[in-house]
Order: sequence, then structure tokens, then C-alpha cells
Amino acid sequence: MTTVLTPASPLTAADRCDRCGAQAYLRVVLISGGELLFCAHHGRKFEPELKKIAAEIQDETDRLTAVQASAADEEQH
Repeated sequence: MTTVLTPASPLTAADRCDRCGAQAYLRVVLISGGELLFCAHHGRKFEPELKKIAAEIQDETDRLTAVQASAADEEQH
């Protein structure tokens, strides 16, 4: 996915995937207006189609890796 370079409000735990209801880590601003929210799984699944209709894609999936790394560090201590 392409990360949005313009500042956007961060996604929170209250933002839910429009497909399955899991926590959203991607915000897709549509060329036609409006936006869609996706979890990492559905963002990857629909990536080719989303790129065709997106004006911007805000990708915060790197937060998932950061959380896993932090948890692993805490387990080692």
C-alpha cells in the first residue's frame, strides 16, 4: 500500500473495518468522495482494486509490527 504523505488524523481503536468489524489500520479516501476503513487483512486482500479508486491511502499497518516488537521485548525482561 502507499502511505499518505499529507497529515491525517490517526486511526483509533474505535475505527473499524468496513468489511469485518476488526480494528482498522487503513483509511482509503475515494476519488468519488467518502472513505473506507479496512483491517490489515482486508486492506491487503483488496489492495489492487483499492489503488484504482483511491485518491489517498492512509496505511498504519506498521503499528501492528511495532506492537508485536514491544511485546516481544517485554517478554525477554
